[in-house]
Amino acid sequence: MTTFYSNGKLILSAEYIVLDGALALALPSKFGQTLKVESITKNHCQWESYDADGSLWFKANFSLTDFNFMVDKPSALSAEITKQLQVILQSVREMNPFFLTDNQNYKVKTKLDFPRLWGLGSSSTLINNIAQWAQVDAYKLQFKCFGGSGYDIACAQYHQPILYRLENQNPVVKTTGFNPDFKDQLYFVYLNQKQNSREGIKHYQSLKGEVKGAINDISNISKAMVNCDNLSDFERLISQHESIIGKLIQSKPIKERLFNDYFGAVKSLGAWGGDFILATGNNDTPNYFKQKGFETVVPYAEMIL
Repeated sequence: MTTFYSNGKLILSAEYIVLDGALALALPSKFGQTLKVESITKNHCQWESYDADGSLWFKANFSLTDFNFMVDKPSALSAEITKQLQVILQSVREMNPFFLTDNQNYKVKTKLDFPRLWGLGSSSTLINNIAQWAQVDAYKLQFKCFGGSGYDIACAQYHQPILYRLENQNPVVKTTGFNPDFKDQLYFVYLNQKQNSREGIKHYQSLKGEVKGAINDISNISKAMVNCDNLSDFERLISQHESIIGKLIQSKPIKERLFNDYFGAVKSLGAWGGDFILATGNNDTPNYFKQKGFETVVPYAEMIL
């Protein structure tokens, strides 16, 4: 049996606009995804996917000729997953024609460390694991299958916070020592709904106007975040960032919409409207959000590598 592992991710700055070359501060998560591959003697290949609680949420047999997946109980979810897996594996075969051509059948098991709906990178960790297995470039595989900026692939591969940007559509990654003294005052709050990042990208690209000035402003905020040594300055950077992105995507910042009575700063992470937000605060922070119906509040130290 061969095992592959990739880190999950959160993007702290430059969501959306990282696509246009802005510098992003991105954080690999302590939660990721494992992919295990073993040869079997059956006359077909098997795929099983497990959620963080150990429950089997997807199971199918598949063919090595056309990567056609067959499920026992078809559903809208299984149709979506089989289509994605087929696209990924066919793309891998195009990149590496020798991938899975050894006349051997396999059982593939994936296991998430985080609940599937959390939005910490169930797709990017899968892409990076499959790329390791097939010995292909994970960024190229991601761009070929789903597009995006690639910052999530960088997080899958690095084990500390990174500064990430696209230069001429090529990923440029720099590790950073981002480890704020005030990290015990940072919390990640799950908004109880998974946000489709690909739909978020489409929305951004349909609305954005002139972004050159915003690219420079957001890049400067990313750099300032890395070097920030006190919470009040960090909160000011968060507010500036929310204002800039809000204008670009023509949307009110999340604090204005849902948490205008909260005592700390709040920032959307990734596609606005779902997944996780960042909140600055104290020991009262978890209670505030839980009273609002948001039960999942994760301290920074428990989430980030």
